[in-house]
Amino acid sequence: MAPRNLLYMRSNFLLGSRCWMIRFSTEILFKSVSFRLFGVKRNNADGESLEKDELLNNLLTMGVDIDMAKKRQPGVFNRMVTNEQDLKMFLLSKGASKQVIASIISRYPRAITRTSESLSKRWDLWRKIMASDLEIVNILERSPESFFRSNNNLNLENNIKFFYSVGLTRKCLCRLLTNAPRTFSNSLDLNKQMVEFLQSVCLSLGHKDPADFVRKIIFKNPFILIRSTKRVKTNIEFLQSAFSLNSEELLALICGPGAEILDLSNDYAKRNYTNIKEKLFSLGCTEEEVQKFVFSYPDMIYLAEKKFNDKIDCLIQEKINISQIMESPRVLDSSLSTLKSRIKELVNAGYNLSTSNITPLSWSLKRYKAKLKKLNG
Repeated sequence: MAPRNLLYMRSNFLLGSRCWMIRFSTEILFKSVSFRLFGVKRNNADGESLEKDELLNNLLTMGVDIDMAKKRQPGVFNRMVTNEQDLKMFLLSKGASKQVIASIISRYPRAITRTSESLSKRWDLWRKIMASDLEIVNILERSPESFFRSNNNLNLENNIKFFYSVGLTRKCLCRLLTNAPRTFSNSLDLNKQMVEFLQSVCLSLGHKDPADFVRKIIFKNPFILIRSTKRVKTNIEFLQSAFSLNSEELLALICGPGAEILDLSNDYAKRNYTNIKEKLFSLGCTEEEVQKFVFSYPDMIYLAEKKFNDKIDCLIQEKINISQIMESPRVLDSSLSTLKSRIKELVNAGYNLSTSNITPLSWSLKRYKAKLKKLNG
C-alpha cells in the first residue's frame, strides 16, 4: 500500500510539475509574442514618422508650400509611398522650372503619388495632341489637376481615339486640352452621350453634317463636354423660345455666338435674361429691340443682374444714349472700373461720347491707348 501511495504521490507531483511548467512556458510564450507585436508596431510607427519627416524635408527643399498642400489634399501626407523626387526629375526633363514644380505640388499634392511609368505614358498620350513639351508644362502650371487628377491612361487613350473618330481635329483637341482638360478624365461613355446628343440635335434641326456641327460647337465652347446633356438641352430650348427662332435660326445661333452659353446654369441664364429685359424696358426699349440686342451678342447673358444694371447706369449717367449701347453691345464686356476710367479720360481729351462712337470703351488696351494719344495730340 505504501509503494502504491508513493507512486501516486510521485505521479501527482510530476503531473503538477508538468502543468506548472506548461503554464509557465505558455506565459513566457504569450509575453514574448505580445512584446514582439508591440515591438513591430512601435518600429512601424517610428518608420512612418521617419518617412513623413523625409517627405516633408523633400518637399520643403523643393520649395513646396506645405500648408497649402496639406489644406488641399491632407491624405497625401499619410501615404506610405510617394514619388516626389521622381516627379521632380521627370518634370525637369520636360522643361519645367523648379518654381513651377513647387507650385504644381503645392496646389495639387496628389501629383507625388503618380509613378514614373504612369507619368511617362500619360505624357506621351498628351503629346499626341500638343505640339511640344512646353505647351503641356504651361497647362500643368495653370491647371495641375488636369494632368494628375486621373491615372487612368487607358481611359484617356480611348477618349482621344473617340474624339478623332467623330471628326474632331487635332486643333480642336488641343483647344479642349488647353481650356477644358477635365474632358479627358470623363468616362468614355459620358463623352459619347454628349456627342451623340449633339448629333441628334443637329439632325433634328435639319443640318446634314453632324460631324461639322459637333466640331463647331465644341471648338466654340470646349466646356460643353463637362456639362450634362440635360443642361445643354434645356438651354437650347430656352434660346429657341426666348428669341422665337425657327430651326434654321436656332442652328445658326448655337453653331455661332450662342454656343458659348449652352453650358450655363439654366436658372442663371433665365434670370439674367429676365433682368436684361426689365432694365431695357424701363429705358423705353421694346420687346423686339431687346430680343435683337441680346441675339446680336448672347454673351451678355453671362452678366449677373447687378453687373449689367451697374454698367448700363454708368453709361446712361455719362449722357450715352441707350440706342448707342444697343448698337455697340460689346462695351458691356468691359469692367465697371474700366468703363469709368475710360469715360473720364476720353471726356478730358475732348471726345464727345454722346454724339460719337462708344466702341473705344471696349477696345483692347493697346488700341485704346493709341486712340487716346491721338486725341491728346
